Amino acid sequence: MKKSNINGSQTATGVLLASLVLPGLAALAAITPLGAAAENAPEKTTIAIKYGHYNDSQPGWDRIKVDAAQVYVQAPIAGDWSIEASGVSDNVSGASPRWHTQNTALSGASHMSDERKAGDVKVTRYLARAAVSASVAISKEHDYTSNALGLDARWSTDDNNRTWTVGFGSASDTIDNTYSGGSTAINRHKSTNEFMGGVTQVLTPTDIVQFNLTRSLGSGYFNDPYKSYDQRPNQRDIWIALARWNHYLEKFDASLHSSYRNYSDTFGVQSHTLGLDWVQPAGRWTFTPGARYYSQSAANFYLDPILDAQGQYDQPAVVARANTNNLHGSNQSTDQRLAAFGAITLSMKVSYAFTPNTLADVKYESYRQTAALHLGGSGSPGLDPFNANFIQVGLTHRF
Repeated sequence: MKKSNINGSQTATGVLLASLVLPGLAALAAITPLGAAAENAPEKTTIAIKYGHYNDSQPGWDRIKVDAAQVYVQAPIAGDWSIEASGVSDNVSGASPRWHTQNTALSGASHMSDERKAGDVKVTRYLARAAVSASVAISKEHDYTSNALGLDARWSTDDNNRTWTVGFGSASDTIDNTYSGGSTAINRHKSTNEFMGGVTQVLTPTDIVQFNLTRSLGSGYFNDPYKSYDQRPNQRDIWIALARWNHYLEKFDASLHSSYRNYSDTFGVQSHTLGLDWVQPAGRWTFTPGARYYSQSAANFYLDPILDAQGQYDQPAVVARANTNNLHGSNQSTDQRLAAFGAITLSMKVSYAFTPNTLADVKYESYRQTAALHLGGSGSPGLDPFNANFIQVGLTHRF
């Protein structure tokens, strides 16, 4: 087995990717690399620097831009220990979300600008065929603060062909919104606890599989304070099942990485994600084209837009319905992120090894979301296409 191809890159980019969404619990996101092998402390120190740019848009509506810079360090300590740390600073600018995409007048949309700083530290103790880790993380912006911790353990069988993993993560978030155009959320709190178990198995010299199951229990303030009439349940429990399969193709000296993720929560959202990546080494170069398909159902309390007899957005009817629901304390949201839709992401990553210990990489992703891409039929009505682009450049050095 050529494990360098089967396992793929294990460089840490979790904080940078998390910077594109609201901070929350990411402690378990990177604890299960797809590789069953002996647990050994790293022999070298690794430093990685990455920069990412994200932007999204809808027809006639350029929305969010994010610029994020990240640094990551991993170093061995006293032979049987290692420490990892990462930090990210990202700048967000653009327009706040509108209600339904067919209407901008109800958005309360205004130009916004914010800076978020986040960091985490992880310490790992290596044992014979096992490792135990503890991590802490913090993310802070002007209206949102998140503190998280994580614990995980993994151990391998005598032949190192099977690795078991268990983990726990907990996050405590505080929301302080003073935006005059939206609802007020002062000193609101949200907490999340996650439990994860998984197994990674070498099946053949060219095949390795992994299965993880995660249970997330969340309570507190889940509303979007930048949207009027947005009232959501104060409990959100989640199940996530993830299966991955890496297959090495000797004829091409390449690896096919495939994954499937099933998600369901008590909001009523159910989603499916299917991903494929082709990892093709070519001398000092490695090319990784990829594709991902995503589909989700609408939340139980998501409100479709109301159209008049001419098929136009009926603003008075939408406001009247929202006021009625608000009067009765009903859960409701017009946030399109809770609608039913599908999405396709195409990506390409190119890396170049200057030396065995120095690597540069560039990754580009293009995302398109529409109601028509919803699995099994049309999604929620009245959704304009949503497009996003993400580019990341990085440099990694080991010494």
